[in-house]
Amino acid sequence: MKRLAILGASGHGKVVADIAECCGWNEVVFFDDAWPNVSANGHWAVAGNSQTLVECVDTFTGVIIAIGNNAIRAEKLCWLSEIGAPVVTLVHPSAVISQYANLGTGTVVMPGVVVNVSSQIGDGVILNTGCSIDHDCSVGDCSHISPGVRLAGGVRIGAQSWIGIGTSVKQLVKIGQGVTVGAGAAVVTDLPDSVTAVGVPAKVI
Repeated sequence: MKRLAILGASGHGKVVADIAECCGWNEVVFFDDAWPNVSANGHWAVAGNSQTLVECVDTFTGVIIAIGNNAIRAEKLCWLSEIGAPVVTLVHPSAVISQYANLGTGTVVMPGVVVNVSSQIGDGVILNTGCSIDHDCSVGDCSHISPGVRLAGGVRIGAQSWIGIGTSVKQLVKIGQGVTVGAGAAVVTDLPDSVTAVGVPAKVI
């Protein structure tokens, strides 16, 4: 029997749980630091907090983080590694992933995603619904590529960046670490680390 522990009982967590069941996980159990104030997440029970997960991690086949905040997700991913948790990667059956692309540990790939040849996706990344990652792209650890994002070929995105819903990024553009790109932006030039950019074309604010 395949049992999955999910850390983070949010709306995002519900999507992760649904993907897990689509991928054949028999039982999904949530853990969240808001417990016991949060005891359920949709169809799934919340069994405890982070400390509870530590105490029972050996009873699970896999563990994954469902926390949208990139920095917190990175922190929790490091912590799970330190305690030896069996962190897994989840890919929805409708996603199209090139056999020549690489997905990191703890990454979640949602419905309708396309990842093309020679792209490298880091650890703890969220590839959200219907986004498209073209050939030779690189997405850094614990970044979030929102629904409907389009990355053209050769785009580079640094760790813990958030690319907003519906954004398009021109080929070969480099986006730094810790960058936030607003919804519907068109990124046509490189962006340095730790900035927020919005608009068409995207400009730093």
